[in-house]
Amino acid sequence: MSNLRKKPTLDKDLDKFSRLELAGNTMARPLVAPAVAFVFLMFAMAMAGFYVSDQPNAIIIVAAAGIGAYLAINIGANDVANNVGPSVGSKALTIGGALLLAAIFESAGALIAGGDVVKTVSKGIIDASQVGDYTDFVKLMLAALISAAIWLNLATWIGAPVSTTHSIVGGVMGGGIAAAGFSSVSWGTMAGIAASWVISPVLGGIIAALFLAFIKSFIIYQQDKIAAARRWVPLLIAIMAGAFATYLSMKGLKKIVKIDIEVALLIGAAAFVVALLVCRPLIRRQSEGMENRNQSLRTLFRWPLIFSAALLSFAHGANDVANAIGPLSAIVHTIQEGGIAKAVAIPLWVMLIGAFGISFGLMLFGPKLIRMVGEKITKLNPMRAYCVSLSAAITVIFASWLGLPVSSTHIAVGAIFGVGFFREWYTMKSKRRIAFVKESTGMETFKQNRVKEDEKRRMLVRRSHFMTIIAAWVITVPLAAILSAGMFFVVDLFIF
Repeated sequence: MSNLRKKPTLDKDLDKFSRLELAGNTMARPLVAPAVAFVFLMFAMAMAGFYVSDQPNAIIIVAAAGIGAYLAINIGANDVANNVGPSVGSKALTIGGALLLAAIFESAGALIAGGDVVKTVSKGIIDASQVGDYTDFVKLMLAALISAAIWLNLATWIGAPVSTTHSIVGGVMGGGIAAAGFSSVSWGTMAGIAASWVISPVLGGIIAALFLAFIKSFIIYQQDKIAAARRWVPLLIAIMAGAFATYLSMKGLKKIVKIDIEVALLIGAAAFVVALLVCRPLIRRQSEGMENRNQSLRTLFRWPLIFSAALLSFAHGANDVANAIGPLSAIVHTIQEGGIAKAVAIPLWVMLIGAFGISFGLMLFGPKLIRMVGEKITKLNPMRAYCVSLSAAITVIFASWLGLPVSSTHIAVGAIFGVGFFREWYTMKSKRRIAFVKESTGMETFKQNRVKEDEKRRMLVRRSHFMTIIAAWVITVPLAAILSAGMFFVVDLFIF
């Protein structure tokens, strides 16, 4: 009888093969993304070779195309998380939906409104006239591309969302110092960028906290939440529509039409009025039959949050694709013309490398940073995530009006920190909240809950992530500069 219960030898062998196959698949899975990225790099280099094969020093342009594609992939992996991370963390979007949405709108923004002319020296960091000849300029830009890409790759690996603009700025600065000395750097511009390390996250955090305070005071902690939502949610959505219309006019449509801030504000005002008129009856219909609880409120904010993620992705693709293709375009133009220009046109094949490189980076390596931004810093719901997205648009508008250099990454992550720290304060100190909870639950239940809240309060913002991200921000420019200076001398050994 015992022999009948034994598994046949063939079945045992098949089980072993199945387990071996499963183990092989598990080991191979982490290699899929790097393999796809490598294929894209080869494709970028092949495309560059097709367009410049009959030109002098074509091999340098081909190598630069591969490095530019590598940088674009790392921009997509690191920077795009700021646009869709809050939507994923609040459960408004799944990770797959967020990746698809961001890839579509990032590519659309880069190709439609990415700009057909870029400055060869990012942000006016160095004085190109002090750089020796055009070959030194090419080495400088190659070093900047390599150093920015390496630092972004490292930052993504450790889970730190950093500014891609600051990365390339640090690379250009370090390469400029190696090529022409410290006098070639515009230290006034660098001082402004250093100031933005503080200005960007603080502004973003304050604006996000103020909007969350408004939502809590006038909607969440009201006896009739649905009536309060009908009154205030259309206004909040209209503010978002106006802010994003202004933001996209200033940051996302430069290639199509040049718009100054006054005209952008008028466009935003028109969008505000239209959105308010449309949303009042829409929110009233959507809220009919809803229960008087916070979950109902979250439903009302879900679609506005998804739209904000799409618009942020479009604007990011339009604005930040230049970080990858600006230096690459400068290299192509400088080699082809044998001289340094202040601004150059972007070839279509270079734009394609930037646009699709960002999308590939997002799809292949983006989930890690998306989860970090959306879930691991502080807990988000659609209302809190809405405050983060709205803060990102308003802060950029405000900073542009004042002429302040700011980072979209610092703004978005600073807004998340602002929401989290405000929740810590509000949980313990808000008289309105305390009075509302006492009235709703009774004194004894309130005291019991207060003890639990005291224990959990410090978990609202994870300090370890806070310190890691702040440290990464501080070292981005100097580390990229040091890497670039070293890379300049390495490149100098192998080209020209």
